[in-house]
Amino acid sequence: MTPTDRILVMGSGGMVGSAIVRALLSDGYFPSQSAHRDHDLTDPCAVRELLHWTRPGVVFLAAGLVGGIGANAARPADFAETNLLIAANVIPLAYRMDVKKLVYLGSSCMYQRDAAQPMREDALLAGVPEDTCRAYAVAKIAGVELCRAFRAQHGFDALALATNLYGPGDLFREGESHALAAFVRRFVEARRDGLASVTCWGTGTPRREFMHVDDCAAACVHFAEMDTREWAVGADPINVGTGVDATIAEVAGLVADTVGYEGEIEWDLSRPDGAPRKLLDVSLARSLGWESRISLADGVRRAVAWYRENESTARK
Repeated sequence: MTPTDRILVMGSGGMVGSAIVRALLSDGYFPSQSAHRDHDLTDPCAVRELLHWTRPGVVFLAAGLVGGIGANAARPADFAETNLLIAANVIPLAYRMDVKKLVYLGSSCMYQRDAAQPMREDALLAGVPEDTCRAYAVAKIAGVELCRAFRAQHGFDALALATNLYGPGDLFREGESHALAAFVRRFVEARRDGLASVTCWGTGTPRREFMHVDDCAAACVHFAEMDTREWAVGADPINVGTGVDATIAEVAGLVADTVGYEGEIEWDLSRPDGAPRKLLDVSLARSLGWESRISLADGVRRAVAWYRENESTARK
């Protein structure tokens, strides 16, 4: 990717896509943007039309249906169908319409529940993903395999990244959000309303790695600027993370402290925990010149500040 390339960010209205746009603009690029309200990427005709009119040389595929344990449990068919269709429509058409580079956003959920920790890229497809997000995970794995297949057969420079994110533009709707976003909303509301306690899902014991979305955006730009056709074979997706994890209870406590909430934190043991641990092995990304820069404490401060400034729209 060079400053003269036409660049298209698919999913620019979401958390990841909007962060990629910010990173590109900061680095002197001028991307075209496509949000769901503008183009339905589950419709192949809409995808073809979008690629025809924008004629991008580089595509960032950050579009998709995302959500936490509650949303995945309630709507597995939606998560499977939407994400499968987006990958199946965009990746082959991008190749056939002369896109020279595609960066696809996967997820740490793609790895099996009992993967050795930290999770290496070659662990993908070695087992079954965690049941609470299996439909979503399988759809994302299909996108990774499309990238791998088109690179192997056609030399298409399609690259997938695996990550677990939070930050500005996250999903904050009650019952649908990921853990960290749910903590931000609940503790901000609890402090404002003077609640004596806040109840969080599960036991609080699982360990998770959280990376700020602006770090992910920087990684996307970094790898888009590299010719990855040769060294990425057999190492797809590339893990993009912090290499550091914490228990869910520790993360909840950090958010509460950042918000200034001093009440009790209680745990609803009837709710699922998900996988016991999800920590990415990020040694490959580091060897290729990229690593996370934003600490969890700093990232949580940024996320809380953003949510407070945008609460009325973030909750919708």
